[in-house]
Amino acid sequence: MGFWIYMFLMDLLIPICMFGFGKRFQSRPPREINSAVGYRTSMSMKNEDTWQFAHHYMGRIWKISGIVTGAITLVVFLFLYGKGEDTVGTVGGVLCFIQMIPLIGVVAPTEKALHKAFDKDGKKCLSQKRKET
Repeated sequence: MGFWIYMFLMDLLIPICMFGFGKRFQSRPPREINSAVGYRTSMSMKNEDTWQFAHHYMGRIWKISGIVTGAITLVVFLFLYGKGEDTVGTVGGVLCFIQMIPLIGVVAPTEKALHKAFDKDGKKCLSQKRKET
C-alpha cells in the first residue's frame, strides 16, 4: 500500500506541474525575455509580442494536458490498487513516460503557431493584424 501511494503521488507530479505552470504562463508569463525561465526558443524570444504569444499558447496546452493526464493517472491508479509492487512500478513508470509526451511535445504546436502569427523577424503577420481589429 505504501508503494502504491508513493507511485501515485510521483506520477501526479508531472500533471500538477503542467497544470500549474500552464496556468501561470498563460496568465502571467515571465516579465522579461530571458534565457533562464519560460518558453525559450529563438522565435519566442524575438520580441515582447512573440514572448507573450508563446507563453499564452503553450500555457493553454499545458493546462489542458495537465488536467487530462492527471485524470488518466487517477483512473489507472484506481485499477492498480491492491496490485503487486512490480505491477504498480512498471505501470507507473510507463505512465510517467507517456506524460512526458505533452510536456515536451508542446514545442512543435507552439512553434507552428508562432510561425503562423509572426514573420521571421517577429512582426505580426497581416492576417493576425486583421483579427485584432
